[in-house]
Amino acid sequence: MTKKITPSMEAYLETIKKIEREKKIVRVKGIARRLNVKMPSVTEALQNLSNEGLIKHEKYGYVELTHQGNELAEEMNLRHQALFSFFTEVLGIEPERADDDACKIEHVISEATMKRLVKFVRFIKDCIGQEGDLLEDFKGYLEGKKGLSRK
Repeated sequence: MTKKITPSMEAYLETIKKIEREKKIVRVKGIARRLNVKMPSVTEALQNLSNEGLIKHEKYGYVELTHQGNELAEEMNLRHQALFSFFTEVLGIEPERADDDACKIEHVISEATMKRLVKFVRFIKDCIGQEGDLLEDFKGYLEGKKGLSRK
């Protein structure tokens, strides 16, 4: 079992997973380029992730997520998607800013708060399905209009 990993280590796992999805092969150079860091920084981070059993990596070789590393990367992706959905669909934030903010928040938000946020997004989506105008009401509220359109 791994100890609590840092937000930086989570960012490396998430980046490895993204590159793996796109290119199938993950190299140190690709991680460095994607994260805009120097290769020695990547090598050090990969050593830490390897020590935690989250990746497999041999010097000058490819980087692979272990089963445990893959599960953690998928969990982070789900947190990111939930935050992104909340920011874009509920709050109406433009996608680029929402993606950037989700990247920052997903590494520090507590599990309890994340679960509550996911439930809230589901609730809002259910209300939209029933009422139809809830998000439009909120958008109007953001523009200074007060009150709900329905009685």
